[in-house]
Amino acid sequence: MNSPEPRFARIAAMMADPTRSRMLALLLSGESRTAGELARAAGITPQVATSQLAQLAEAGLVSVRPQGRHKYFALADADVAHALEALALVAERDAVAARWQRPAFGALKHARRCYGHLAGELGVAQLRMPLARGYLHESADGFALTAAGEQWLASLDVLPNAAARGRLAYRCMDWSERQDHLAGTLAKALLDHYLQNDWLRADATSRALRATPKGEAHLLPMFREALINSGPS
Repeated sequence: MNSPEPRFARIAAMMADPTRSRMLALLLSGESRTAGELARAAGITPQVATSQLAQLAEAGLVSVRPQGRHKYFALADADVAHALEALALVAERDAVAARWQRPAFGALKHARRCYGHLAGELGVAQLRMPLARGYLHESADGFALTAAGEQWLASLDVLPNAAARGRLAYRCMDWSERQDHLAGTLAKALLDHYLQNDWLRADATSRALRATPKGEAHLLPMFREALINSGPS
Protein backbone atom coordinates (compact mmCIF):
# COMPACT_ATOMS: atom_id res chain seq x y z
CA MET A 1 0.00 0.00 0.00
CA ASN A 2 1.44 3.30 -1.07
CA SER A 3 1.61 6.05 1.52
CA PRO A 4 -0.03 9.34 0.56
CA GLU A 5 2.26 12.21 -0.37
CA PRO A 6 2.94 14.46 2.64
CA ARG A 7 0.84 17.60 2.39
CA PHE A 8 3.92 19.79 2.79
CA ALA A 9 5.45 18.36 -0.41
CA ARG A 10 3.44 20.69 -2.66
CA ILE A 11 4.29 23.70 -0.52
CA ALA A 12 7.95 22.75 -0.48
CA ALA A 13 7.92 22.46 -4.29
CA MET A 14 6.38 25.93 -4.52
CA MET A 15 9.12 27.40 -2.35
CA ALA A 16 11.88 25.50 -4.15
CA ASP A 17 11.55 27.40 -7.43
CA PRO A 18 14.32 30.07 -7.54
CA THR A 19 12.06 32.80 -8.90
CA ARG A 20 9.30 32.18 -6.39
CA SER A 21 11.80 31.88 -3.55
CA ARG A 22 13.29 35.30 -4.40
CA MET A 23 9.85 36.89 -4.31
CA LEU A 24 8.96 35.16 -1.04
CA ALA A 25 12.25 36.31 0.48
CA LEU A 26 11.47 39.92 -0.41
CA LEU A 27 7.95 39.63 1.01
CA LEU A 28 9.46 38.35 4.24
CA SER A 29 10.10 42.02 5.04
CA GLY A 30 6.42 42.27 5.93
CA GLU A 31 5.71 44.90 3.27
CA SER A 32 3.19 44.52 0.48
CA ARG A 33 4.59 44.72 -3.06
CA THR A 34 3.17 44.97 -6.55
CA ALA A 35 3.89 42.35 -9.19
CA GLY A 36 6.10 44.87 -10.97
CA GLU A 37 8.21 45.51 -7.86
CA LEU A 38 8.59 41.79 -7.23
CA ALA A 39 9.44 41.21 -10.90
CA ARG A 40 12.28 43.74 -10.78
CA ALA A 41 13.66 42.22 -7.57
CA ALA A 42 13.51 38.70 -9.03
CA GLY A 43 14.91 39.72 -12.43
CA ILE A 44 11.87 38.56 -14.42
CA THR A 45 9.13 40.18 -16.48
CA PRO A 46 5.90 41.40 -14.83
CA GLN A 47 3.97 38.80 -16.82
CA VAL A 48 6.06 35.95 -15.41
CA ALA A 49 5.81 37.42 -11.92
CA THR A 50 2.02 37.60 -12.18
CA SER A 51 1.87 33.93 -13.18
CA GLN A 52 4.19 32.86 -10.36
CA LEU A 53 2.32 34.95 -7.79
CA ALA A 54 -0.97 33.40 -8.85
CA GLN A 55 0.50 29.97 -8.04
CA LEU A 56 1.75 31.19 -4.67
CA ALA A 57 -1.67 32.63 -3.88
CA GLU A 58 -3.41 29.40 -4.85
CA ALA A 59 -1.06 27.51 -2.53
CA GLY A 60 -1.97 29.85 0.33
CA LEU A 61 1.51 31.34 0.65
CA VAL A 62 0.68 34.91 -0.37
CA SER A 63 -2.38 37.13 -0.11
CA VAL A 64 -3.58 39.60 -2.74
CA ARG A 65 -5.19 42.98 -2.10
CA PRO A 66 -6.51 44.99 -5.09
CA GLN A 67 -6.17 48.75 -4.71
CA GLY A 68 -6.91 51.04 -7.61
CA ARG A 69 -5.06 49.91 -10.70
CA HIS A 70 -2.66 47.70 -8.75
CA LYS A 71 -2.69 44.46 -6.83
CA TYR A 72 -0.55 44.27 -3.72
CA PHE A 73 0.98 40.97 -2.63
CA ALA A 74 2.07 40.00 0.87
CA LEU A 75 2.85 36.83 2.78
CA ALA A 76 -0.39 35.13 3.74
CA ASP A 77 0.30 35.22 7.48
CA ALA A 78 2.91 34.89 10.23
CA ASP A 79 2.92 31.08 9.88
CA VAL A 80 4.32 31.42 6.36
CA ALA A 81 6.92 33.91 7.56
CA HIS A 82 8.01 31.58 10.37
CA ALA A 83 8.25 28.67 7.93
CA LEU A 84 10.51 30.70 5.62
CA GLU A 85 12.71 31.79 8.52
CA ALA A 86 12.98 28.17 9.69
CA LEU A 87 14.03 27.06 6.21
CA ALA A 88 16.62 29.85 6.14
CA LEU A 89 18.06 28.61 9.43
CA VAL A 90 18.47 25.10 7.98
CA ALA A 91 19.78 26.31 4.62
CA GLU A 92 22.45 28.55 6.14
CA ARG A 93 23.85 26.03 8.64
CA ASP A 94 26.90 25.19 6.52
CA ALA A 95 29.84 27.61 6.69
CA VAL A 96 27.67 30.26 8.35
CA ALA A 97 30.53 32.49 9.48
CA ALA A 98 32.20 32.53 6.07
CA ARG A 99 28.92 33.16 4.26
CA TRP A 100 28.08 36.23 6.30
CA GLN A 101 31.52 37.75 5.71
CA ARG A 102 30.69 38.19 2.03
CA PRO A 103 30.05 41.84 1.06
CA ALA A 104 26.67 41.03 -0.51
CA PHE A 105 25.42 39.66 2.81
CA GLY A 106 26.83 42.41 5.05
CA ALA A 107 23.86 44.78 4.90
CA LEU A 108 21.38 41.99 5.59
CA LYS A 109 23.45 40.73 8.51
CA HIS A 110 23.59 44.17 10.11
CA ALA A 111 19.90 45.04 9.89
CA ARG A 112 16.92 43.74 7.94
CA ARG A 113 13.18 43.31 8.15
CA CYS A 114 11.76 40.04 9.45
CA TYR A 115 8.00 40.14 8.75
CA GLY A 116 7.64 43.68 10.05
CA HIS A 117 10.18 43.65 12.86
CA LEU A 118 13.91 44.31 13.10
CA ALA A 119 16.35 41.43 12.59
CA GLY A 120 20.11 40.99 12.19
CA GLU A 121 22.70 42.47 14.54
CA LEU A 122 20.45 45.41 15.40
CA GLY A 123 17.50 43.10 15.95
CA VAL A 124 19.44 41.00 18.46
CA ALA A 125 20.60 44.18 20.21
CA GLN A 126 16.99 45.38 20.36
CA LEU A 127 16.15 42.37 22.52
CA ARG A 128 19.30 42.38 24.61
CA MET A 129 19.07 46.07 25.54
CA PRO A 130 15.58 46.12 27.13
CA LEU A 131 16.32 42.86 28.95
CA ALA A 132 19.56 44.25 30.37
CA ARG A 133 17.85 47.48 31.47
CA GLY A 134 14.84 45.75 32.99
CA TYR A 135 12.33 47.06 30.45
CA LEU A 136 11.03 43.56 29.74
CA HIS A 137 10.57 40.48 31.87
CA GLU A 138 9.75 36.90 30.95
CA SER A 139 6.05 36.01 30.97
CA ALA A 140 3.95 32.99 30.13
CA ASP A 141 3.41 34.37 26.63
CA GLY A 142 6.92 35.66 25.93
CA PHE A 143 7.74 39.05 27.48
CA ALA A 144 5.79 41.68 29.37
CA LEU A 145 6.65 45.35 29.83
CA THR A 146 7.81 46.54 33.24
CA ALA A 147 7.03 49.99 34.61
CA ALA A 148 10.49 51.09 33.48
CA GLY A 149 9.74 49.67 30.03
CA GLU A 150 6.54 51.66 29.77
CA GLN A 151 8.47 54.82 30.68
CA TRP A 152 11.10 54.00 28.04
CA LEU A 153 8.44 53.62 25.35
CA ALA A 154 6.79 56.85 26.45
CA SER A 155 10.13 58.64 26.07
CA LEU A 156 10.28 57.36 22.48
CA ASP A 157 6.61 58.24 21.90
CA VAL A 158 5.94 54.62 20.97
CA LEU A 159 2.52 53.24 21.86
CA PRO A 160 2.33 49.52 21.04
CA ASN A 161 -1.27 48.43 20.72
CA ALA A 162 -1.56 45.66 23.29
CA ALA A 163 -5.05 44.96 22.00
CA ALA A 164 -3.77 44.30 18.47
CA ARG A 165 -4.00 40.78 17.20
CA GLY A 166 -0.87 38.88 18.12
CA ARG A 167 1.51 38.60 21.04
CA LEU A 168 3.13 41.70 22.50
CA ALA A 169 6.74 40.48 22.62
CA TYR A 170 8.52 37.16 22.24
CA ARG A 171 11.77 35.60 21.04
CA CYS A 172 12.39 34.87 17.35
CA MET A 173 15.54 32.99 16.30
CA ASP A 174 17.69 35.13 13.99
CA TRP A 175 19.03 33.07 11.07
CA SER A 176 22.20 35.13 10.57
CA GLU A 177 23.11 35.72 14.22
CA ARG A 178 21.96 32.36 15.69
CA GLN A 179 20.57 34.32 18.63
CA ASP A 180 17.07 35.57 19.42
CA HIS A 181 15.75 38.92 18.30
CA LEU A 182 12.56 40.64 19.46
CA ALA A 183 9.29 39.83 17.69
CA GLY A 184 5.65 40.72 18.32
CA THR A 185 3.48 43.82 18.19
CA LEU A 186 5.99 45.76 20.29
CA ALA A 187 8.81 44.98 17.84
CA LYS A 188 6.64 46.08 14.92
CA ALA A 189 5.75 49.33 16.67
CA LEU A 190 9.43 50.02 17.35
CA LEU A 191 10.46 49.40 13.73
CA ASP A 192 7.63 51.62 12.49
CA HIS A 193 8.96 54.32 14.83
CA TYR A 194 12.52 53.99 13.49
CA LEU A 195 11.32 54.20 9.88
CA GLN A 196 8.89 57.08 10.44
CA ASN A 197 11.60 59.09 12.19
CA ASP A 198 14.10 58.31 9.42
CA TRP A 199 16.46 56.49 11.79
CA LEU A 200 16.44 53.50 9.44
CA ARG A 201 15.75 53.36 5.72
CA ALA A 202 14.65 50.34 3.73
CA ASP A 203 16.46 49.06 0.66
CA ALA A 204 14.24 49.03 -2.44
CA THR A 205 15.30 45.58 -3.68
CA SER A 206 16.04 43.61 -0.52
CA ARG A 207 15.09 43.33 3.15
CA ALA A 208 18.16 45.28 4.23
CA LEU A 209 17.82 48.35 6.47
CA ARG A 210 20.49 50.99 6.94
CA ALA A 211 20.95 53.58 9.63
CA THR A 212 20.71 57.21 8.53
CA PRO A 213 22.67 60.05 10.15
CA LYS A 214 19.64 60.53 12.42
CA GLY A 215 19.76 56.84 13.29
CA GLU A 216 23.46 57.02 14.07
CA ALA A 217 22.70 59.88 16.46
CA HIS A 218 19.59 58.44 18.14
CA LEU A 219 19.20 54.71 17.51
CA LEU A 220 22.71 53.23 17.49
CA PRO A 221 23.72 54.81 20.84
CA MET A 222 20.68 53.15 22.41
CA PHE A 223 21.98 49.75 21.26
CA ARG A 224 25.71 50.40 21.68
CA GLU A 225 26.24 48.37 24.87
CA ALA A 226 24.17 45.47 23.55
CA LEU A 227 26.12 45.47 20.28
CA ILE A 228 29.44 45.34 22.17
CA ASN A 229 28.28 42.58 24.52
CA SER A 230 26.95 40.38 21.75
CA GLY A 231 27.23 36.98 23.43
CA PRO A 232 24.18 34.70 23.84
CA SER A 233 21.27 36.33 25.71
